[in-house]
Amino acid sequence: MSDEQLPGATETPVTTTRDQEDLRRRIEAWLATRLPAGAEPTVPPLDSPAANGWSSETLLFDATWTDPSAGERRTERLVARVAPDPAAMPVFPHYDMPAQARVMQVAADLSGIPVPAVRWVEPDAAVLGEPFFVMERVDGDVPPDIPPYDMGGWVLDATPEQRARLDQSTVDVLAALHVTTGHVDQLGFLQYDWPGETALERHLAHERHYWGWIADGRASATVERVEAWLTAHWPAHEGPPLLSWGDSRYGNVMYRDFETVAVLDWEMAAVAPPEMDLAYLAYMHAYFESIAHRYGLPGLPDLGRLGALATRYESATGYTPRDLGFYVVYNAYRHLLITLRIALRRMHFGELVHTEHLDDALDPSHLELLDELMATGADG
Repeated sequence: MSDEQLPGATETPVTTTRDQEDLRRRIEAWLATRLPAGAEPTVPPLDSPAANGWSSETLLFDATWTDPSAGERRTERLVARVAPDPAAMPVFPHYDMPAQARVMQVAADLSGIPVPAVRWVEPDAAVLGEPFFVMERVDGDVPPDIPPYDMGGWVLDATPEQRARLDQSTVDVLAALHVTTGHVDQLGFLQYDWPGETALERHLAHERHYWGWIADGRASATVERVEAWLTAHWPAHEGPPLLSWGDSRYGNVMYRDFETVAVLDWEMAAVAPPEMDLAYLAYMHAYFESIAHRYGLPGLPDLGRLGALATRYESATGYTPRDLGFYVVYNAYRHLLITLRIALRRMHFGELVHTEHLDDALDPSHLELLDELMATGADG
């Protein structure tokens, strides 16, 4: 894979095959069924963020309708999250949009973290082709994936003090979210139904099932090597099971003045130890740093440092994260699987040269990062 083909680096991939004008008309007609009689909603052309998002489809739109109680027109800024079109080779095999909306509401209720308010949930795929939900739109800045925020943009242009505030604000979200330890009984809908004595064992079983779906009979020496490492370095004492965001990275947070104002993208939420989210935040930054270095850029070495994140987290919660080296590699494994699925999708759409050897779809810098993380993770 060449530099120009690095996932998330410089080009926007194909993520949808849907007609935007058709979606607009459908949303407008659907809103008329959700609003009071006589509301007569109108929806202008839709917008989709191009700098973030590889999985569910995000549609930004304004909706104007007549408020019967006030007798005047009103406009609201909304966001629809739609399960991907099967024709677009989705990243995951299953998208439970009502469950995503529910976990957002549970996260907000239990932890108080800023999550966009969900307005409507539509489980009927007949409306837009797949289930979706609509939430209120929040104003703020999201660190971009394309190109990564450590290669250009407002995060790179910020002062070290501003980035430190962004880091602290993000860790504060994780600290607040993880108070759900005592509410696991309310998270049954997020428990993975796979064999395993612990939440972490069931989490790995889920990931292995996901890999089987991606591979479809093909093999990857890289995946096998990382799985063997995980087995050999399994934590002796797992952290408590709690609500895990699952996709905790800077690009899934909206900031205003470097403070968190919205926590986004909950499709990977599950029940897992607290180290999962903390290590994913550090790993994903390390991954984007590897891309920046590949382009000869310095990146942002003052952001997303695992030791600093752990210290901030412990200060905020009183909980000492353990075995973080393992969890960083585990999250590298999770991301590796997603990367391979995205590579297959890009082959499908002609963005990458087709290969039956999945390891050939991985950039050498990605493999080097995996080796480095396993070497340092083995030391604790």
